[in-house]
Amino acid sequence: MYENLKASFFDTFGRKPQYLFSAPGRTEIGGNHTDHQLGRVLAGAVSLETVAAVAENGENTVRVLSEGYPLCEIDLDDLAIRPEEFGTTKALIRGVAAGTGLKKGFDAYVTSTVMPGSGLSSSAAFEVLLGTIASCLSGAGLTAVEIAQLGQRVENDYFGKPCGLMDQMASSVGGIITIDFADPDRPVVEHLDFDFAACGHALCIIDSGADHADLTDEYAAIPRDMKAVAALFGKEVLRQVNPAEFYARLNEVRAAVGDRAVMRAMHFFADNQRVADQVSALKAGNFEEFLRLVNESGRSSWLYLQNVVPAGYTAHQEMAVALALADHLLDGRGACRVHGGGFAGTIQAFVPVDMLEAFRAGMEAVLGEGSCHVLSIRPEGGILLEEVEA
Repeated sequence: MYENLKASFFDTFGRKPQYLFSAPGRTEIGGNHTDHQLGRVLAGAVSLETVAAVAENGENTVRVLSEGYPLCEIDLDDLAIRPEEFGTTKALIRGVAAGTGLKKGFDAYVTSTVMPGSGLSSSAAFEVLLGTIASCLSGAGLTAVEIAQLGQRVENDYFGKPCGLMDQMASSVGGIITIDFADPDRPVVEHLDFDFAACGHALCIIDSGADHADLTDEYAAIPRDMKAVAALFGKEVLRQVNPAEFYARLNEVRAAVGDRAVMRAMHFFADNQRVADQVSALKAGNFEEFLRLVNESGRSSWLYLQNVVPAGYTAHQEMAVALALADHLLDGRGACRVHGGGFAGTIQAFVPVDMLEAFRAGMEAVLGEGSCHVLSIRPEGGILLEEVEA
């Protein structure tokens, strides 16, 4: 893969690259839609990556060609936010350059095994990759946490998409981590030394076949609903609200913001605590308890958070079908849950290795060949892979 990447860079820019950089995709293991409310999450970097061959160009320009997409070019003297660029790759490049104080232009050829729309955060991997490159070339020397925070700011401000920090943090830091975002400027990140394979289970990510297109409003409604509940208590996010007070004022809250917002708040309070319980279970080596909590989180996402079926969808409920099929094939073993933002994309399953092939065959018979991906945890986050010899 890396030799092909170098060759593609040469074919595109007419010279050899100087560096190879890599950033992994991520899997959310616990804490569904908790990060944007300053809650807890459990996540891991996975064995799929976004990689770039890079060389300085001696100009005041950054040029990035992502395989299969048009060349993006920005001027380092023009790094202001441009609303007309919201939702574009160019916006991400411009934002990262601004955030690192980049003064050296470079060319980059990018390719990825992190599938777009997979729930493995191809966008976060790209942001972390850019941040790692720009930090290295600018001499900014940003830490993994600072690169993740930069990626979030860029996605919010330059890309125009509200998001939490979990995706960028998991990709940037690497390994299995739990993060407490109670203080967003100083999130508490803890590495967990745990091997799912040693417990006889494989980590699977299954593509439901549903498309994220036209679902922006569905995603934006989740933090909006949660913040509406928090506002009734004079707070900005749900992490700042006392759950006991919320339940004591439940009728008042229902009348003010409606039942969907109430249900989503219930999910947050429970899933935020569940992350702490999952971490405790893994530290204690109690894998069965961990699996029980994964299933419990999945049910909460479906029933309370309501991010499995978009509002009004009847003929197409791909995520629901994928979850129901996984539950059927697991037959009381392992665990499965919605993965990431929900509504479309992927689900996650922890599958006993003795039934892995039958499980994969059963999922792919319905969802299509190649829809079930067996992944492993990658220990490294965003990194400089290689300085290429001239």
